[in-house]
Amino acid sequence: MTFSLAGVLTSIPSPPISDFQIGPFPLRIYALCIIVGIVLAAVMTNRRLTVRGAEPWAVIDICIIAVPLAIIGARIYHVATHPGFYFGAGANTWNVFQTGSVWAIWEGGIAIYGALIGGAVGAWLGCKWTGIRFSAFADALAPGMLLAQAIGRLGNWFNQELFGLPTDLPWGLEIPSTNAAFPPGLPDGTLFHPTFLYEIVWNALGVVVLLWAGRRFVLQWGRLFALYLVWYSAGRIVWESIRIDPSEIILGLRTNVWAAIIGVVLGLAILLVQRRRHLGLEPSPYVPGREWTPERAVESQDTDDFVDVSEPPAGEADTPKSVTSPQAQQ
Repeated sequence: MTFSLAGVLTSIPSPPISDFQIGPFPLRIYALCIIVGIVLAAVMTNRRLTVRGAEPWAVIDICIIAVPLAIIGARIYHVATHPGFYFGAGANTWNVFQTGSVWAIWEGGIAIYGALIGGAVGAWLGCKWTGIRFSAFADALAPGMLLAQAIGRLGNWFNQELFGLPTDLPWGLEIPSTNAAFPPGLPDGTLFHPTFLYEIVWNALGVVVLLWAGRRFVLQWGRLFALYLVWYSAGRIVWESIRIDPSEIILGLRTNVWAAIIGVVLGLAILLVQRRRHLGLEPSPYVPGREWTPERAVESQDTDDFVDVSEPPAGEADTPKSVTSPQAQQ
């Protein structure tokens, strides 16, 4: 970040690198941010599920299916909402799959709402496999999902992408005029809204809100995940409205704005329906008949009916012990 002599923030610089080398292998910071977010979300979800009685790390069995489908869904959604990048005159359709293209997954070209759709399908299949209620998993995932998204947005900063409209605010983002995403016609040194930062702050605050609301109101049966949809999507409506990266426009709004509006409506609908449908609490994180019971070795000394069957010390086996009353001992 850049500060003036008076110590006042004047702008946020873009990172000078987006990757680094470890031996012959290039590591994309964008991809690392996504991986770190996934790992932390899995750890957080595992903790929240095991507290409710689920098998430790059953979340891994679900992630094995959900994460790949989330990535596939994210890619498909991006391609579907940015057809000009891949189809039509002058476009290389193979860029949809080509690993070295400018739209390679580790450099961008994925969309969170596609990840939500694909991940939801994968999580549903994983829950069928493990016996965990889909609603219980979704509620356990919600805070970790927001945390992962906050961390993932750091990758956009390193990629110098998805910034907002020009601004003269002191926290404006510096984008080099040589950047392919720099809008033509604007002077060198123009600052832009750091939408990545806005979303990081919003998502981090959302983690706190979800954890508090989940405990305060005991939100189960998918209601905490519904609150996640409302919170996250409400923020996306704002950030998407000021972003200037290319996007398909439908009825005057960017496709992701429409997706965010649908997210808010869907979240509110789930809250209302599940509130009327389920008045009590979930009896278990598992569906009936698939409950998990911890396998623990029974230690006899910890039981109430412990009997000492060891042989008495030598010399005591045949010597009867006299029982003397307290009065006789006086």
